[in-house]
Amino acid sequence: MSIVVGLTVPASMDTPVTAPPQSVRFVYVANTQADTVSVIDAATNQVTATIPVGRAPLEIAISPRGTRAYVTNQGSDTVSVINTATGKVTATIPVDDNPLGIVVSPHGTRVYVTNTQTDTVSMISTATNKVTATIPVGHNPFRVAISPNGTRAYVTNQGSDTVSVINTATNKVTATIPVGRAPFGITVSANGTRAYVTDTESNSVSVINTATNKVTATIPVGRAPFRVAISPDGTRAYVTDTELDIMSVIDTVTNQVTTTIPVGRAPFGIAISPNGTRAYVTNLSDNSVSVIDTTTDKVTATVPVGDGPFGVAAGQAVRRRGAPAMVRQAGGSSAPLGSAPG
Repeated sequence: MSIVVGLTVPASMDTPVTAPPQSVRFVYVANTQADTVSVIDAATNQVTATIPVGRAPLEIAISPRGTRAYVTNQGSDTVSVINTATGKVTATIPVDDNPLGIVVSPHGTRVYVTNTQTDTVSMISTATNKVTATIPVGHNPFRVAISPNGTRAYVTNQGSDTVSVINTATNKVTATIPVGRAPFGITVSANGTRAYVTDTESNSVSVINTATNKVTATIPVGRAPFRVAISPDGTRAYVTDTELDIMSVIDTVTNQVTTTIPVGRAPFGIAISPNGTRAYVTNLSDNSVSVIDTTTDKVTATVPVGDGPFGVAAGQAVRRRGAPAMVRQAGGSSAPLGSAPG
């Protein structure tokens, strides 16, 4: 299935934080057809804010300290920067044509954005909100993920059936890895040893050994797998199978699908809560988000959001008495708010 995005249809190693009673969880959803971002309070499963952004927002990444959310606007060729404390857009950054995937570096100093029409990745300095480098990759780059130590970025090239590996110190592609047909989603395990890629037209997930840059396993899943996310402990991979309206759950030890979970119509984006107990899936055709209890593999809530929900990001802000607020993202890091960029 060839994909034209135009919508007709993490960080350093994860550091545990003991959540006090005042913990605040949040989920951000990009509503592509509404030009907005919905903010869900995960304690109540209610939308508490709707933030206008650019045209056709697709994906969202949250900074390691939780102070900023970065949104790719495909229709505007921009990235919106949201102050998560105020819920306001504080900057709009021009990038190349048709931006889609986005990730923030582990220390929060850089943002990487895939530009699907120019076959490039834009690197943004979070200190200046300016593009400081443009990196050529494969054809139709869709998603981007980063290694836990921040030294490598991995880009799925939907048009060339490959993954580009970028050395983030030199901003050069150091390897190109053949995968399945029409790769879309990608994520890196918390220990950095494996990358998981959804092969949308092969109905599979490719598992890459990041030491050798070779595919070591190919896992059959449902039809049209788009996004993939890893549990914080690395034991499970979650895949949205868009044409079957399900989420596949993979045991990462056996590389086998252990269960499938019915969700809404045309599931697309997926995010895992920092403690791994919840998965959030955007349902493109239902204008909703399915909330899944990962201990029971059951949908516990369905949250209405804006039109065309696409990307989703989840995090947890934590405030301790007498200490600065801290934030953990799934697959991300923990750090005091306001102590450094991001």
